[in-house]
Amino acid sequence: MKFNPPQTLTGIAQIIGAKPIGDTQFEVLGLNEIHVVEPGDIVFVDHPKYYDKALNSAATIILINKEVDVPPGKALLISDDPFRDTLNLIEHFSPFQKADKPITESAKIGNGTIIQPNVFVGNNVIIGDNCLIHAGVSIYDNTVIGNNVIIHANTTLGGDAFYYQKREGAYQQFTSCGRVIIQDNVHIGANCSIDKGVTGDTTIGEGTKIDNIVHIGHDTVVGKNCLFASQVGIAGCVIIKDNVTLWGQVGVASDLTINNNVTVYAQSGVGKDLEEGKTYFGSPCEIAKEKMREMYTLKRIAKEHQ
Repeated sequence: MKFNPPQTLTGIAQIIGAKPIGDTQFEVLGLNEIHVVEPGDIVFVDHPKYYDKALNSAATIILINKEVDVPPGKALLISDDPFRDTLNLIEHFSPFQKADKPITESAKIGNGTIIQPNVFVGNNVIIGDNCLIHAGVSIYDNTVIGNNVIIHANTTLGGDAFYYQKREGAYQQFTSCGRVIIQDNVHIGANCSIDKGVTGDTTIGEGTKIDNIVHIGHDTVVGKNCLFASQVGIAGCVIIKDNVTLWGQVGVASDLTINNNVTVYAQSGVGKDLEEGKTYFGSPCEIAKEKMREMYTLKRIAKEHQ
């Protein structure tokens, strides 16, 4: 999430009641999760296990619950509860906007685009030219859709990330303030769900085709010309590069990379980075030929010992 206009360290500290350490006029450009932070961003950290990762990240301002040495060129915001104060900043700069009609006045819809009945188009949504949005689709605030996109019935774009922190014995949700971006010539089937980024963007690349009942988690970036069959489930923060095929019921764990031209056969479980140009199968998935040879060998051994 970027601030418009940029803020100062003093200004941010006053909003959340934190103690600033560093140049009080330090320019603050935004707030982001650690996997998408850029120079000028705030990142929060509230556990000693992750202090070094946050302090050495691309973030320029670290919202932290302990006074530590300030890395060169950076600043600190000292808070007794960085998680709470991050949510307060999101509420301050990106509050929920109520919609008063099915297609909001702030939405921009391109030439030749068809919106079928019972579609919801939220605040500040942008839809390009020659799109077809079928009945029952929900497009949440700030979603960006390119040209020649087809979205089938009852799909949801921009739902909240599945992101919780356990606090005092209960789970508290982290407020999502990111976006969904759908590039040109994407087709999305019926009853799919693509969650918005926690603070960044969930992106579906140009030419990608998605079957019915597919879930794509927050901050995942899908490349060009990918093909996902029905019931694929992709967790958050996954990078899927170009020309990747995931067949039915493939599950992908969070925070990993599937490289270019990979194919994963049906009902496989992806729990590690996958190498470019290879075909995988199984759960946990392995190179398909090796996995099938292993299965054949085990079957033969079992027969020999009957």
